[in-house]
Amino acid sequence: MISTAIILAVLSGIAVMAYANGAANNATTTSNLMYDYGDYHNGTQPPFGRQGRGCERGFGGSVTVSQEYKDNVINIAKNDSDVQKLLADGYNITGVKPIISTTVQADGTVTMKATTAIVMLSQNTTGRAFVTVNVEEAKVTRIMILTRTVIEKP
Repeated sequence: MISTAIILAVLSGIAVMAYANGAANNATTTSNLMYDYGDYHNGTQPPFGRQGRGCERGFGGSVTVSQEYKDNVINIAKNDSDVQKLLADGYNITGVKPIISTTVQADGTVTMKATTAIVMLSQNTTGRAFVTVNVEEAKVTRIMILTRTVIEKP
């Protein structure tokens, strides 16, 4: 049993590093395992061809996130003055990604908890924002805004 817990911890560490390296290209990095619900965060199945891509669906299947959890995270984000400014500037909330921390105790007990989440916002095709929410403290801890400017020339 302890060896199983150790193997799970090692695999989780590998998954975290793999996701962090891959997520850098998408500008969302974290030190914990973040399940990517992308455009199908509302519980629908992913489009054809997206099943089973590494951490995107987790190990051994998908994680179901309750509507209450998503609503709680969104409400915390909406109470932040900087997020309110983004929403007033035309950003829309497009998804919630829980960051699931896994802890292996000395006796091999494994616990998982989603104490942090990322709220994704988008503004047309030019802007993206990632809001990190500490659920336990009910506050926004980080906002990362990405913008893209394209100049078409004849």
